[in-house]
Amino acid sequence: MRQYELTVLIHPDLEMNLQPALDKVNKIIKDAGGVITKETNEGKKRLAYRIAKQEFAVYYYYELDLPSATEHECVAKIVNGLDIADEVIRHLLVIVDDNRRKAKERKAQKENEEASKEADEENKAETEEDN
Repeated sequence: MRQYELTVLIHPDLEMNLQPALDKVNKIIKDAGGVITKETNEGKKRLAYRIAKQEFAVYYYYELDLPSATEHECVAKIVNGLDIADEVIRHLLVIVDDNRRKAKERKAQKENEEASKEADEENKAETEEDN
């Protein structure tokens, strides 16, 4: 399985009732053989430029796993399905760079270790003051 990131811009008029549009996108992904590992609603945002006469869109972010054996077919099915969907203004499907992902994980782990070390030092200092 290979990891992908998908960002979908959904028509702003559907903001109040997003579920049918999201169900359609989820169905496109699952029918193509993809597995959704994470979904995030980024909310309604102003676009940098007008797309389909719209100045705003609802941004929705997915993390996907696609089977390696039929990867190109899966990507083509997802892209074609999203191109046809009226609810989707734009979409972007990219491969996750493993090196970059691992570097982010290492950085987050290092920050967590530093934060816990600082908290331990503060606790130690407070206990010494109390004595």
